[in-house]
Amino acid sequence: MLIDVAGEYLFDSAPTLTQREVADRAGMDLDLANSLWRYLGFPEVEDDRVAFTEADVEALRVTKRLIDLGVLEEDRLPQFVRSLGRTFARLADWQTRLLLGVLQTAEDGEQPPLDVLAEVIPMVEEVQGYVWRRHLLATASRIALRDVRSETERQLVVGFVDIVGYTSRSRQMSPRALGAMVEWFERVVTELVVQHGGQVIKTIGDEALFTVDDPTEGALLALELVERAEADEQFPDVRVGLAHGPVLARLGDVFGSTVNIAARLTSVARPARVLVDAELAELLDHEEFRLRRTRRVSVKGYEHLEPWSLKRQRER
Repeated sequence: MLIDVAGEYLFDSAPTLTQREVADRAGMDLDLANSLWRYLGFPEVEDDRVAFTEADVEALRVTKRLIDLGVLEEDRLPQFVRSLGRTFARLADWQTRLLLGVLQTAEDGEQPPLDVLAEVIPMVEEVQGYVWRRHLLATASRIALRDVRSETERQLVVGFVDIVGYTSRSRQMSPRALGAMVEWFERVVTELVVQHGGQVIKTIGDEALFTVDDPTEGALLALELVERAEADEQFPDVRVGLAHGPVLARLGDVFGSTVNIAARLTSVARPARVLVDAELAELLDHEEFRLRRTRRVSVKGYEHLEPWSLKRQRER
């Protein structure tokens, strides 16, 4: 009952249209409309099932207009829609759990659930729009002097920061304590990356992937990350791997051998240590950092990877 009413509130009306009717009204091919629906991460709906509203028609009309204007190229459309779907699926999952948790703890006499939904959802939507606009402006400023195509190859420092002993920790900690540790890890990593002019690409449980334009800033960031646990008992012991080289930036993610090398270096780094690749070691000022070549290692995809240990210079 709650889901049905919430659905009507979110889309202003109950479903009255089939997928075929939605595609016809939007002037879009039915197969393409079905494909877009699947790309968003939703299960396929029978063509004659009434499951859609006028909001779905308008969304398809806007998408078709973006294609007609050349903003969305048809060969990149699946990638764009999948990326959008994954991003909002994760966001919606977190928001729904948060909201339901609040509703379930409401005491007698407080606002009924639907009244809460009616007040909260527009506020969340407004904040999301604000955050998106701010990130759009920040990203536009950051890449203003670069090639603005959606897929570009750039020279970047790529880093992975990994929680040491995460598997064993997760077995010994309560779900609440584990969640608190991961939340603090992500918060601190994000703050430090931003302070050094970098960007967090994604977090994957016990690990975060980030990029930094400037090699020196990337090295300083890595050292701050491994040193953080000494001054912050909430922050877990970590290790970091850094590599510098060409990176393919695509739909908010990064790809290429530089990313792979950074991941491999992280996997062989000792706790509270930073390993960098030979290219980054060559770019760093050896008077500012202590760099020592370690023995070559064989890892997946690289038989003779040459790691360099990175530390701060001793005070004289």
